[in-house]
Amino acid sequence: MLVPVILCGGSGTRLWPVSRHYFPKQFHALTGDRSLFQQTVQRCVGVSDSRSVVVLTNDDHRFLVSEQLNAIGVDTRAIILEPAALNTAPAVALAALHVCDTDPDAVMLVVPSDHLINDESAFRDAIGVAEEAAGDGSLVTLGIAPLYPATGYGYIKRESTVAERLPEASYRVERFVEKPDLETASGFVEDGTYFWNSGMFLFTAKTYLDELKKHRPGIFKVCEDAWAQANTTHGFRTVGQAYREAPSLSVDYAIMEKTDKAIVVPYAGDWSDIGSWSGLAETKTKDRDGNAVSGDVRLHNVNDSFIFASDRLVAGVGLRNAVIVETKDAVLVSMQREDQDVKHVVESLQSIGAPEADYHTIVYRPWGSYEDLDKGDGFHVKRLTIKPGAGISLQRHFHRSEHWVVVQGEALVIRDDEEFVLRKNESTDIPREAVHKLTNRSDEALVIVEVQTGDYLDESDIERLKDDYGRR
Repeated sequence: MLVPVILCGGSGTRLWPVSRHYFPKQFHALTGDRSLFQQTVQRCVGVSDSRSVVVLTNDDHRFLVSEQLNAIGVDTRAIILEPAALNTAPAVALAALHVCDTDPDAVMLVVPSDHLINDESAFRDAIGVAEEAAGDGSLVTLGIAPLYPATGYGYIKRESTVAERLPEASYRVERFVEKPDLETASGFVEDGTYFWNSGMFLFTAKTYLDELKKHRPGIFKVCEDAWAQANTTHGFRTVGQAYREAPSLSVDYAIMEKTDKAIVVPYAGDWSDIGSWSGLAETKTKDRDGNAVSGDVRLHNVNDSFIFASDRLVAGVGLRNAVIVETKDAVLVSMQREDQDVKHVVESLQSIGAPEADYHTIVYRPWGSYEDLDKGDGFHVKRLTIKPGAGISLQRHFHRSEHWVVVQGEALVIRDDEEFVLRKNESTDIPREAVHKLTNRSDEALVIVEVQTGDYLDESDIERLKDDYGRR
């Protein structure tokens, strides 16, 4: 059996301001109608034996994962929540421990959630070869045939001949190479035995854990202890806090560079890890001047540039090799050769606690979303959109009062000992310290304009007394 394992814990800071901590790039539809995460799930399910996947994520993204899986009709074997953002070796160990509970010999297809692959046929062919090799006890990685001398990827060098007793097009790994300089990378491309390191793996759950125990016993022991402490609540598998003690190492560094079972299978189809705005631009159709644009964009005398307009008209004049990305609350302007350094801007914003580092103006919750409309000294105006049948937690605030106006749908309101219905154009007040709950009792989205007033309007001023989604 082939079990897809999707690694979905990244924050994607190099695609800021679209990608932010609480809504990172894998959940955005950057290359079509589906998000990168949804495309990845559908691609992996398409080559597997079932319609279910294992997803590794974290508490901040668990509801995004669940909602996006539901939207494409894919079930989960498990959504495993990591207590800390560690590297891939311990994350994959958790997935392997889960799979081992039912089928230790199942082959795991381990992939990042944010890669773009359009050539489904080539992917299926490579997975078929890799699955056969993994079933024989090898640890297999997919190597991407390099299209140019990239300096932003690690490389894998294969041995010159096909591995004995393994499927055709399977090669033993001679060595892994860190990101090279341009001259070295050019030599790799000319050599013909080097591949870009894709970060995609296939191995049985048992083989992975055996090799981890052999080469990194510390990681194995911590993950084993953390898995023993795990519990399942509201459909999410929460791992024990012991996991935080695991060394943060990649699968490559922890195992693949040390094992004698490493195999590389070439993949020759299209592939991108969309590691920058320039990388995304390469996946887009260009106009006659070499520009890739998205949204409401007007250009004059602009060449070889990428312009992404989210909410407003963006006009460019006299630009070359530029990147412009516009969202409701932030605009990025960069030269293409510098655009990967946007992570330094994010770090600077985080250092001063700027919300633009982590949040969009629209913030998603398991019940729906809210959008900031206006704020100032002592007031905050939001638009709440609540999904049919969903509702906010039973809660109260100690520092603010709220005024709700229904602009669409029908709301069931609990306020202390009262329970009543609000319809379109009707409103009510929620005094400070009042116990309250808001539920959408209709078949359409419930839209509420909420006006908060008080001396402290942060989201931390919420005491949840009862929550349908298991939040504290």
